[in-house]
Amino acid sequence: MSHSILITGAASGIGLALTRHFAAQGHRVIACDLQRPQIDAPVRKLAFDVADAAQIERAMAQVVDNPPDVLINNAGLQHVAPLEEFPPERWQQLIAVMLTGAALLTRATLPTMRRKGFGRIVNIGSIHSLVASPYKSAYVAAKHGLVGFSKSIALETRDCDITINTVCPSYVKTPLVDSQIDALATRHGLTRDQVIEEIMLKPMPKRQFIGLDELAGTVEFLLSATARNITGQCITLDGGWTAQ
Repeated sequence: MSHSILITGAASGIGLALTRHFAAQGHRVIACDLQRPQIDAPVRKLAFDVADAAQIERAMAQVVDNPPDVLINNAGLQHVAPLEEFPPERWQQLIAVMLTGAALLTRATLPTMRRKGFGRIVNIGSIHSLVASPYKSAYVAAKHGLVGFSKSIALETRDCDITINTVCPSYVKTPLVDSQIDALATRHGLTRDQVIEEIMLKPMPKRQFIGLDELAGTVEFLLSATARNITGQCITLDGGWTAQ
């Protein structure tokens, strides 16, 4: 079954990998980012701020001919600092993009999903949806919030074939994670290799980064008919982190 899939944060990392994966499968992909994504795939490209309701409304008007029945809330950013040194505007920005943005886009796409009688919403969460790390208070708060948000919307969509779930991977080797390595090295007084081994991989019994192919396969399963009763859940890819 072919879907119309809207993916935010599509210009790089997980969003780019998902865009390429689903475009290659023949789905109609709407790739969205703050700037129009430069993607070597046959997809529609939109530029808007996920935290701005007016911009979202204008963007949805551009795809009214083929509105999404799948929404992948992936847009994200990071800032590493103790709370006392965390710029308030930066803290609010992280919450706005990763939590409020997911809510606003879900709000914008749900009516069409209800009319179609089908919808799948996948939030790209994190291991930090379930556990915490120091110096990432805004990110952890936003990703924890996604889990509660998803549970609420799962109950609101109980009367139709719409599901909403949060995929929670531990570290994936993306530009976002790569930039954190330097920030954490400075904060903890470690080398890059020490950050990777002692902070990122040490909590994972399997001690390896999560692959982009694993994420794509997990999201693909959640879109399927066999996942129609999986809703309001955390799908955790963490190499055993939370089993301890």
